[in-house]
Amino acid sequence: MNSESATADETSAGERLSYLLTLSRPRFWLYLAGPVLVGVAYAAESVGDLVAPATVALFAYFLLPANVFLYGINDVYDRAIDAANPKKEDREARYRGQGDVPIAVGLCAALPLVLAPLLPLAAWPWLIAFLVLGAAYSAPPVRLKTTPPLDSVSNGLYITPGAAAYAAVAGTQPPLLAIAGGWLWAMGMHTFSAIPDIEPDRETGIRTTATVLGERRTYAYCGACWLASAAAFGALDARLGALMLVYPALVAAIATASVAVDRAYWWFPAINTAVGAVLTMGGLWRLLYG
Repeated sequence: MNSESATADETSAGERLSYLLTLSRPRFWLYLAGPVLVGVAYAAESVGDLVAPATVALFAYFLLPANVFLYGINDVYDRAIDAANPKKEDREARYRGQGDVPIAVGLCAALPLVLAPLLPLAAWPWLIAFLVLGAAYSAPPVRLKTTPPLDSVSNGLYITPGAAAYAAVAGTQPPLLAIAGGWLWAMGMHTFSAIPDIEPDRETGIRTTATVLGERRTYAYCGACWLASAAAFGALDARLGALMLVYPALVAAIATASVAVDRAYWWFPAINTAVGAVLTMGGLWRLLYG
């Protein structure tokens, strides 16, 4: 192989890796990895639990490989729809049939098997739920994303990393109210994120909770989900409920202000990171100061 061929191969490999990184939505990495931190913070009984092998392994998996799995499946089966989606032009990657994407998705789906020796059985139902729901959301024949309201309900998958982390550290399942609160939050977040796609989805004949409800009623739906989430967390701890009220307040402000939803949508990674950080700090405060 001459130097020009080697350079071309290296460039090609670099481009493929760069594409996979873009496909994995770096802005949203903490949507899966963040709940791991929250789950560990509230399950830990000692500082050592925070850096246990299971904790580190779960965080590493849900930071990148899980996002490649989740969004890779989505992009493969949404190829025709995404041809008309403006988000794919600058902020996300448009899948064009690259053969290495399904391979990467398959490897990332199988990677949890490597974690098996590190995790107690209590964590495995959540890992399985993540993989099953992640695939069923986008892939036929189920394709939950085109079956309202299951497209919204199934996105509780985003709290499964936190539940798995809690179970891995504590050896028991997380409180039901925490699961309910997190699931309702994820339902609202998913449906809010679908608002900018209402017109592209309608043009391509895709039915979602957002396309069925329309923009105004989708705001109301998200607000209801987030109010119910705040109530569930508030039943655990009033401080948690008060924190989660930021979401219904935000959706009410966006719905009544002259802010374009496709602009407001991009605020939420930072907002979710800030809320997740406060939740995590609350758990760490409990651990360190009782």
